[in-house]
This record gives sequence, C-alpha cells and structure tokens, in this order.
Amino acid sequence: MDFTTDDSQDAVAEVVVSLLERNSERDISLWPKLVDSGLPAVALPERYGGDEMGLPEISVLLTELATDAVATPALSTFGFGVLPLLGNLPDDLADKIFPAVAGGAVLTAALHEPGSPFATSPATTATSRGGEMLISGHKVGVPYAEQAAWILVPTDAGVAVVDAAAPGLDRRASPTSTGAAEYSLRLDEVAIPAGHLLSGTAPTDLHRCALACLGSVADGLLTGALKLTTEHVRTRHQFGRPLAEFQAVAQEIGDIYVTSRTLHAAALAANWALAELRRGDGDPDRVDDDLDVLAYCIAAELPPAMQMCHHLHGGIGVDVTHPLHRYYSQAKDITRWLGGESLRLDRLGARCS
Repeated sequence: MDFTTDDSQDAVAEVVVSLLERNSERDISLWPKLVDSGLPAVALPERYGGDEMGLPEISVLLTELATDAVATPALSTFGFGVLPLLGNLPDDLADKIFPAVAGGAVLTAALHEPGSPFATSPATTATSRGGEMLISGHKVGVPYAEQAAWILVPTDAGVAVVDAAAPGLDRRASPTSTGAAEYSLRLDEVAIPAGHLLSGTAPTDLHRCALACLGSVADGLLTGALKLTTEHVRTRHQFGRPLAEFQAVAQEIGDIYVTSRTLHAAALAANWALAELRRGDGDPDRVDDDLDVLAYCIAAELPPAMQMCHHLHGGIGVDVTHPLHRYYSQAKDITRWLGGESLRLDRLGARCS
C-alpha cells in the first residue's frame, strides 16, 4: 500500500492549481475554461484524444478543485460518468460520449430514489420492447441533469445510459445548499437502444466510483476550510492578541486538523483500494469496507468540522460574500447525498455483522 502520488497525479494537480490561479470563477462559469485546459481528457481512452489515466488522477483533480470549493460539473462528469463507463460501453456509444466529454459535454448519474440514497435495489425498471429498453421510475438529487448530455440511470436490470433529450424524461429543479443545479427526474417509458443498458457489475461499479470521488471532494473541502480558518485565527486579533493564541481556539483548530487528516487517510485508502480493483487486483469486499468507512466518516465528521470552522470565524463566516459558505454548503449537499450519519452507520454495521 503506497499512497505516494506519482508524476501523472502531480501533473494533473499542477494544471488545476494553475487554472485556479489564473481565473477567479468558482462556479459553473469556470467549466469552459476547465475544458479548454484539457482536463476532461485525463481519463479518456487514447483513441478519443485522452490520456488513459484513471481514478487516482481524477481523485487528485477533484480534491484540488474542492480545496478552493469550486462548484462545477467535474464531480458528476468524471466521478459519476466517465469513470464508471470506462470499459463498460459498447463501441457505438463510446464513440458518441467520450469525444463529447473531451469537448465539454456534461455527464451525471441518478444515484438516488425517494427515501433511498445510493439505492442498492432500484425501483426504477427496464422493460424490453423489441430492440429497445423502456426505462420508468423516479430519481431524486441528480446534479446538473438539465445541463447533462447523458444521464446514467441505475435500474432493476443494470445501468441505463439515457440521452438527456429523450422523450418521456421530465426534470424538476430541487433546492440545494450551494444553489448549484440539481433535479428530480421522472422517467415514463424512456426508450433507449437495448445495447445502452449496461448489465452485470455496472451498478456496483457506479456506486463505488461515486463514493470514492465524493470522498476526494470531501477531503479537499475540509482541507480548504481548515486552511481558511487557520489563516483567520492567525490574523484576527481580540484583546490585543491573535485568536490563535487563545487555548480554546487552539484546541478547536486541533480537533478540525485531526478530523481533516482522518478523512484524508480514509479517502486515500478507499481510492487506492478501488484503483487496484479496477486494475484487476484487490479484494472487492475490502474495497466496499473501505468505501463504507469513508462514507460514514464524511457523514459523521464533516458537518461538525465545518460548523466549528464557522464558529471560529464568528459573524464573518455567515456572510455570503465570505468564501467559507461555499465550503460549508457543499459539505451539506454531500452529506445529504450520502443519506446522513445514521444511514451510513447502519450500512457500515450491516457489513460488520
């Protein structure tokens, strides 16, 4: 087990850092510039102009973006879309999707159903009709569904790759903490070619990739919020002294640091294990154990750590013109997608028993 980053990961991180240094946007308006930088091609196959990289490089990319609390379709496109599709797509569909992604097309996945985050037994159905599959169901919490070109939809028969412009697909905007685009979907016999239903292990791989990439984002968010908070208490004075010199403040910063390092270790371990499995090595049970631990760590520890960052900022932290709210809002949405601490503890406990 070696978590040391290699040259390709370092190169991706340098491109992201350089992009953020040159541009002030931190929302979807940054997406065209991110596309121009060539980052969408990182994980694509070489025949589509890609760099043939994988989960480790995508994880670094997402972590670096999250360290500045950037809210773009990067997570949904790379973590929920490209990674699960690699090696699972028929050639005709790959020839459409991957070149489009290199050109800036957005992908997303409908991971959740009402009352069932990361639905392991989807109620959404796929029914055969001639050479087509008819997809019907109700999905919630789908990021960038309006902007997406294709949506991955887990069904009772596998993951359906649905054209976002297909008839029978209804999108309704739903509120988020960040204000980023998110939708509920109703699919009423949405027709797709039979070959666009990915059966077998595709649903499991989709959930694994999504959890691992959510861990990378959560790691970056807390790293960035801790850096922001540390600088604030170092430079903010009360009673003639920096806030950092007060014992209670130092203890709270210490608690956030411990949480940050714990989350970082959990994210690295889970991503490393999944990357090994996707290369043909590793134990699927160990990967799922690590991902469940990571999901619980995020749901249980990330919100309190962000709340403590707010506390240490005082009234400044609740001002929407201050960058801290971007970190806190994204953390809230991630925790909601995961289903919360109680659900994640139940799923982790079920694995242990």
